[in-house]
Amino acid sequence: MERSFAKEVASLRLGDGAVFQGEGILAITKALLQSGVAYVGGYQGAPVSHLMDVLSDAKPLLDQLGVHFEACANEASAAAMLGASINYPLRGAVVWKSVVGTNVASDALSNLASAGVKGGALILIGEDYGEGASIIQERSHAFAMKSQMWLLDPRPDLQHIAGMVETAFELSEATNTPVMMEFRIRACHLTGRFDTKANRAPPFGQNHPIEQPDFDYGKVCLPPSTYAQEKHKIAVRMPAALDFIRKRKLNEIFPGRYDDVGIILQGGLYNSVLRALRQLGLADAFGNSDLPILALNVTYPLLADEIAGFCAGKRAVLMVEEGNPDYLEQAVNAMLRKADLQTIVVGKDVLPMAGEYTQDVLVAGLAKFVEGSLPRGCDGTLDVGPVGAIAAAIDGAKARAAELLGGTVPKRPPGFCVGCPERPVFSALKLVERELGKVHVSADIGCHTFAALPPFNTGNTVLGYGLGLAASKAVAPAFDRRVVSVMGDGGFWHNGITTGLGGSLLNETDSVMLIFDNGYSSATGQQLIPSSTARTDGGARITIQSMLKAFGVRWTRTVRTYNVATMVKTLRSAMTTAEGGLKVIVAAGECQLARQRRIKPLFAKKVAAGGRATRVRFGIDEDTCTGDHSCIRLSGCPSLTIKPNPDPLRLDPVASVDQGCVGCGLCGEVSHAAVLCPSFYQATVVHNPRWYDRLLSGMRRRVIDALAG
Repeated sequence: MERSFAKEVASLRLGDGAVFQGEGILAITKALLQSGVAYVGGYQGAPVSHLMDVLSDAKPLLDQLGVHFEACANEASAAAMLGASINYPLRGAVVWKSVVGTNVASDALSNLASAGVKGGALILIGEDYGEGASIIQERSHAFAMKSQMWLLDPRPDLQHIAGMVETAFELSEATNTPVMMEFRIRACHLTGRFDTKANRAPPFGQNHPIEQPDFDYGKVCLPPSTYAQEKHKIAVRMPAALDFIRKRKLNEIFPGRYDDVGIILQGGLYNSVLRALRQLGLADAFGNSDLPILALNVTYPLLADEIAGFCAGKRAVLMVEEGNPDYLEQAVNAMLRKADLQTIVVGKDVLPMAGEYTQDVLVAGLAKFVEGSLPRGCDGTLDVGPVGAIAAAIDGAKARAAELLGGTVPKRPPGFCVGCPERPVFSALKLVERELGKVHVSADIGCHTFAALPPFNTGNTVLGYGLGLAASKAVAPAFDRRVVSVMGDGGFWHNGITTGLGGSLLNETDSVMLIFDNGYSSATGQQLIPSSTARTDGGARITIQSMLKAFGVRWTRTVRTYNVATMVKTLRSAMTTAEGGLKVIVAAGECQLARQRRIKPLFAKKVAAGGRATRVRFGIDEDTCTGDHSCIRLSGCPSLTIKPNPDPLRLDPVASVDQGCVGCGLCGEVSHAAVLCPSFYQATVVHNPRWYDRLLSGMRRRVIDALAG
């Protein structure tokens, strides 16, 4: 896994009156256990991957409480788990990365929201939005609106988050409606403390079985039930939700000195806005703001009377809503007009329509709002001069930093790790393209998506996780040569088997598919999948090759990824063979990051115990290197770099291997397969050498000295 929480999960056992201190993800897990959750499932993805890791590490505690935990094959599988809460008083929670994960789960969510739930159903979504996101820039808000699910966006404070998780289950049960709760990266990794409660074992679950199954046709999503369910959403569930939100005061109002203006914001943005206000001199270090704030911890549905009550008597309010469309701003405008309030709503006219609301963005937007609204309070009108000066100074500091740096800092896009087993496959593909011409590559989600960046620039489209092969089917007939589709083993098990493999065999697609078998769901932190070889849970391992055989794929090859020459030969054969149909190449090589995490502690332990251990390093002969650097252009390994030529008569810098090298051998393999210069050499470093190692080393030195004259 990307990180082990084996030590931290001890804090999940804290009882009444104790104080939890730790990370947001652990706090969410603790809150689930305090709420009497009966089952938890999900699919890893930023920024909530760690929640799955925490649950996995806490399995002994979950078993003790009788909580079922399952790492699901995809988000649709996780959402379907919530079906247990439709007929039975079972509290359930599922987690995934949104908004793409919610896309995958949307079918199950629509049916779940229509049928309604008896037990509390909570959907924890990682709102992966903004500059740090790894997905398309969309929001989850639309899903809540179209399916009539309630959406919580809690203020980032661990005590508040823990309480909102428990309240979310109560809201779900009080309204018979599933509840979505979104967490941004800042909230997931926020460190803090809160007062704990004792964990609650669920009244029903794996330790307390349900005696009889319940059947209610009214809960089945078929006509005429669906018509009644739709009416029930609006006539019963929505009023119940509004009443619950109002009575429990789930949204928070923070007063301020200048009460003729105010700020309405998504709860998850509260800390960021407060920090920006403090930078402008409009808030103190203890969270006291000069401007009144309405924090919407529930962003759907909204309370019209609450919005109107906050805005009454105010000349202007600033709506801080991250992302596009501006659902909240439109709703607030409509509510105020219906209430016959003429309060001006300022929002996307001073804040960006799209993009993450970073500190720089919020400082600039808040300064514009304050300068335009001229807040007045009991102590007079706010002097906006210092506010504008502070905003200008912050902006000027950025310009000054750029000036001191002497120019724009070069971009550092993500890329393959040192020694990544997927890099050599794209090196091989580039070599094949030298012979056969450029190839259309239908890419997929995963580490291999980085091939779209230099030096490979490979991958024409990315349509979704496990959809690489499916995305190639319409474009393949338009070319006079076969197209190549790419898929990782994680994507294969997530979605690729049905949408890609099954569909292509049904339609007799004539193309080439590359499956990267690196042993894990690597891009999200090395979580285990059905084909993992490093399983420690006793689970059965299902190979990708066995699945291909079961589906009836006739042309399959398995190639070790680091063997570039063999990969070139196999790719060439797949592209040129007269045999029709789907041709699948399984590129096998363990994720290097996971491998290093696994072997380094074992290596260090062996060396410390005095055992003989060897490691391989690669280097470049400076006298042989021509300075062409084709090795770098075809490999792109971060450990390959350049340095000044030691020969004063040669101006071109020579290639060099830095200390980050993990000895995968790709640089030498590429040089061999591409018939490049023979400047690479392999060195074996021996720790705690034996007498025969020293004897052999001495003999080699004498032979080399003799040959060198």
